[in-house]
Amino acid sequence: MDNKLLIRKALDAQRKAYVPYSNFHVGAAVLMDDGKVYSGCNIEIASYSPTLCAERTAIFKAVSEGSRQIKKIAVVGDANPTFPCGVCRQVIREFGKDARIIIANSEDDYREYTLDELLPNSFGPEDLG
Repeated sequence: MDNKLLIRKALDAQRKAYVPYSNFHVGAAVLMDDGKVYSGCNIEIASYSPTLCAERTAIFKAVSEGSRQIKKIAVVGDANPTFPCGVCRQVIREFGKDARIIIANSEDDYREYTLDELLPNSFGPEDLG
């Protein structure tokens, strides 16, 4: 899948964000190795702890539908750029050790990273022996 199309899906998801407290909109779209794409937005809850980031929303939708391996994920947010939080980086690690992470401001303004660049010396399933 073309990076621009994945970014467009993340931008579409961003518009659906439920963020009445922070007013900080984030969208993500994840391309799985089976070719399916899942999108998600951040969803805030008044007590904050149950809040869910866009990246985890998209990834958990994919996993709940049977997809297990992330090929690429695109993230867009109100800050330019918006990077995944530490928890999201760890979730990406669980399902996409070799995933490419696209951090975008727009379809034409983005950078692509490896997970090792964003989460060096990560801990994963193979570390549990």
